[in-house]
Amino acid sequence: MTTLNSFIIPVTPFAQNCTLMWNEANARGAVIDPGGDVRKILSAAYENKVTIEKVLITHGHMDHAGGAASIAEQLNVPIEGPHKEDLFLIEKLEEQGARYGLAGAKAFEPNRWLEDGDEVTIGGLTVNVVHCPGHTPGHVIFHHPDSNLAQVGDVIFQGSVGRSDFPRGNHDQLVHSIREKLFPLGDDVKFIPGHGLASTFGWERKTNPFVCDFMFEEQQQ
Repeated sequence: MTTLNSFIIPVTPFAQNCTLMWNEANARGAVIDPGGDVRKILSAAYENKVTIEKVLITHGHMDHAGGAASIAEQLNVPIEGPHKEDLFLIEKLEEQGARYGLAGAKAFEPNRWLEDGDEVTIGGLTVNVVHCPGHTPGHVIFHHPDSNLAQVGDVIFQGSVGRSDFPRGNHDQLVHSIREKLFPLGDDVKFIPGHGLASTFGWERKTNPFVCDFMFEEQQQ
């Protein structure tokens, strides 16, 4: 079984987990959520001997998407994602970047908008797309079943969940996305969040105070 390797590259003052993900068999892969610090990202790809074939975006916030256009232009590779409901955020990337000091953030038109149930490839391996609105309306996550690995952006974190107080955020949608779309992927699935440390869906089901099973069992009693 061929699996995906991953290497986390913290970028921007927000310490966003840009992730280099590649097929271990051919060293070809994708960069997921390049929010900025493009030179740092490309250096990491060179050091890991990875050929970047595409850029994948979970959602349109500047710390996740600000460097996508630059990498796509420099490497002549496509951008895939997020869902089209995040267009309003992507259109304002340059404005938001200037406001928060993220030089080089650029708006872009993805080569492909993604829908729930779509598939993308990373180094030739098929990765599933799950639409998980709540943090933003167009947020998607990427799941590779054979690797028991998911890239979840800002939907869920170790011990916490994404903010829902941004424009068009929705807390109820966010909780539904986590409990009805992410947790069913399997307790043993490791996820890389947009910020902070990795975890597993099983651990969060047991311990995460926002979405754990215990909290919802209490509500139903």
